[in-house]
Amino acid sequence: MNNEQTLEKMKKLRLFGMHESFLNALETGMVHDFKADEFTAHLIEAEYEDKSDKKIQRLIKNAKFKFIAQIEDIKYSAERNLSKSRILKISELRWILKNENIVITGSTGTGKTFLASAIGLRACMNGYTVECINSSALFYRLKYAKSCGNYLKEFEKIIKKDLIILDDFGLEILDKESRISLFEIMEERTEKKAMIISSQIPLENWYDIIGEKTIADAICDRIISNAQFINLEGESMRKNKKRKS
Repeated sequence: MNNEQTLEKMKKLRLFGMHESFLNALETGMVHDFKADEFTAHLIEAEYEDKSDKKIQRLIKNAKFKFIAQIEDIKYSAERNLSKSRILKISELRWILKNENIVITGSTGTGKTFLASAIGLRACMNGYTVECINSSALFYRLKYAKSCGNYLKEFEKIIKKDLIILDDFGLEILDKESRISLFEIMEERTEKKAMIISSQIPLENWYDIIGEKTIADAICDRIISNAQFINLEGESMRKNKKRKS
């Protein structure tokens, strides 16, 4: 079997990383610089890296981030009440392994979504399944699924994710249906999966947003009992950008 046939079979087997590496080695003459076992290892490594890269890109796409944020781009300052050492510790992701939560609070524009997205992206790059969704959109999605008879299917999708980022929680007071859905999500995920919840609403006011004291107590207890808290302070980051421009 000649090289062209080998390349064609690599493509048919969807060994694209191996195909690109082998083709590059042939075109540059590097194929002659390897021993047989070294070249085999080189091709396997190329295929492994290609599949790993594609998996990460797929995880990032499926996470549905509002925008792509990087841990390296976070701005730290005492005014923001944001410590670099703490965020770097969080970016090690041990809290995901422990099925813990992170609650990020702060006024509009203080960077809650950016911070949550940056942590979520780091999780994707480490192979975790993530979904970032606006709180109101989540409850609408579940209501729509229930009306179509697909509630359990949608619910299972949410439950299975390694990390759920619930963004802008508390902008609307929950109705009975949304309250029950949130309780069911917390009941299934507590101590089993991790969550990040961002909110403009101070934690002590969540009970009023959720409503129905018994359920609110149950939901907040499940969120708070194993959570880390980040309260962002300072002026809106959007205002600061306008001043600089």
